[in-house]
Amino acid sequence: MSHTYTEDAGPGAPAGASRVAVETNGINVIAESERKGTPRSLFWPWFGANVSVLGLGYGSFTLGFGISFWQATIAGVIGIVVSFLFCGLIATAGKRGSAPTLVLSRAAFGVTGGRVPAVLSWVLTVGWETVLTSLATLATATVFTRLGWGGGTATQVVALLVVAALVVAGGVLGFGLIMRMQTVITVVTGVLTVVYLVLVADDIDWSAVRALPSGSTAAFIGALVFVMTGYGFGWVNAAADYSRYLPRTASTRGVVGWTTFGSALAPIVLLVVGLLLAGSSGDLSTAIGADPIGALATLLPTWFLVPFVVVAVLGLIGGALLDIYSSGLALLSAGVRIPRPVAASVDGALMVLGTIWVVFIAKGDFFFQFQGFLITLGVPVAAWCGIVLADLLLRRRDYAEPDLYDPRGRYGAVPPVPLLLLLVGSVLGWGLVTNTYAGWLQWQGYLLGPFGLGGKNGDWAFANLGVLVALGVGFAGTLLLRRGAVRAQESVAR
Repeated sequence: MSHTYTEDAGPGAPAGASRVAVETNGINVIAESERKGTPRSLFWPWFGANVSVLGLGYGSFTLGFGISFWQATIAGVIGIVVSFLFCGLIATAGKRGSAPTLVLSRAAFGVTGGRVPAVLSWVLTVGWETVLTSLATLATATVFTRLGWGGGTATQVVALLVVAALVVAGGVLGFGLIMRMQTVITVVTGVLTVVYLVLVADDIDWSAVRALPSGSTAAFIGALVFVMTGYGFGWVNAAADYSRYLPRTASTRGVVGWTTFGSALAPIVLLVVGLLLAGSSGDLSTAIGADPIGALATLLPTWFLVPFVVVAVLGLIGGALLDIYSSGLALLSAGVRIPRPVAASVDGALMVLGTIWVVFIAKGDFFFQFQGFLITLGVPVAAWCGIVLADLLLRRRDYAEPDLYDPRGRYGAVPPVPLLLLLVGSVLGWGLVTNTYAGWLQWQGYLLGPFGLGGKNGDWAFANLGVLVALGVGFAGTLLLRRGAVRAQESVAR
C-alpha cells in the first residue's frame, strides 16, 4: 500500500493521462501509481537541457586559462563527466525517496535546517533562468540584425515574450509537459547542431590549434574546476527532481548512467568543437568570450541563420525549463506554502523582470556582476554536493518518507554538523577563489596568501581551488562525523 505525504500539494494527474494538464504534485512523495518509466527516459530532459550552442563558447572560456588544446580537452572532458556523474549519483536518491532533491537532502540537513540549502538553490536556479532567457532574447536580436530584419527593441520584446511564455508554460504545467518539450528540443537541436558543426568545420585551422602553448598545472586545474562549476555543479541541486517519478525497482546503475550520459554527451562534443574554433583564431576566441551567440553566427552562411537562431534559442529554453521547474520546488522546500504551479509562476515573473533589467536597462554590464554572483554561490553548492553524496553513500535503507516532513522525526529539525560543514566549506572555499567579475566580490581569495599559494596575484589565484576544497570538506566531514547519526536514523523502526 502506498502513501503520499504532503506539505502543500495533493496528488498529481492520474498516471497514463494523455492530455496535458497542470501537475499538482509539489514537494510531496510521488504516489506509487504515478511512478512509471525507465531510467532511459532520463536521457531526454538532461540532453535537452545541455545541448546549447553556448557550449561552443566554453572552448574560448577554457582556453582563456592559457592552456593548450589537449590540456583544455582533457580538463573539459574530465570536468564535464565527473560533475555530471555527481548529478547521476544524486539522482539515485529520487527513485529511493520519490521526492524532490532538496526534500531528500533533509535527511542530512534536517527538516528545518534543509531550508538553508533550499534558499541557496532557489537563488541559483532563478538566476540561471534569468541568464538563459536573457541570452535567448539577445541571440534572437543578434541573428535578426545580421539578416537585416531589425533586431532592435521591438524584436527583443517579442523574443522575450515568446521565450518567457514557453519557459513559464513548462514550469506551470509541470513534469509531463517538460518531458515532452525536452524530447522535441533534443531531436530538433541535436539535428541542427550537427548541421552547424558541419558548416563551421572549414573554419578550423589545425596548425594554429596544435601551436597553442601548454599552460601550468594551476591553469589546468583552474580550467577543470571552471568546467565542473559551469556544468554539473549547476545541476546537482536538481538532480533527483526527475528521477523521483521512476519506480523504486528501476536500476540504480541505469539512473546514474542515463543521467550522466544524457547530460554529458552534447557538452563534450560542443566543447571540443569550440576549442578547435577558438584555437584557430585569436580574434574569434575574443569575440566568443564577449558575445558567444553573435560570434558563432558570423561563421554561418545567411541561409542557415534562421535554423541557427532556432537551435540557439531552443537549447537555452531547454536549460531554463529544468531550472524553472526545480526553482519552484526549491521555493516550496524552503518553507513557502503555495501550490507548485504558483511557485513556478512567481519564479517566472522574477525571471522576466530580471531579463528586462539585463536586456533593456543594464545592457550587458549586469552579466559580469551576475556571473560573479553565480560563481560565488558555486562554492556552497559544492559543499552541499559533498555532504549529500557522502550521506547517500552511508545509507543502506530507503528514506523514511513521513520523517522528511516532520521536524520531530528521525531526521530532526536542525542537526548542527551538516550546517557547520556547509559553513566551514563555504568559508574555506571563498578564501581560495578569486573573482574579478565585480568589485563587490574582491573580498574573496583571502586564504591564498596565508596558505602559501601566492596571494590574489599568484599562479594559483584563478585555479578555483576553493570549489574542490568545499566539496572535499562536505564529503570527508560527513563520512567522518555523520556515520553514527545515519546508523541511528536507520535503526528506528518504521
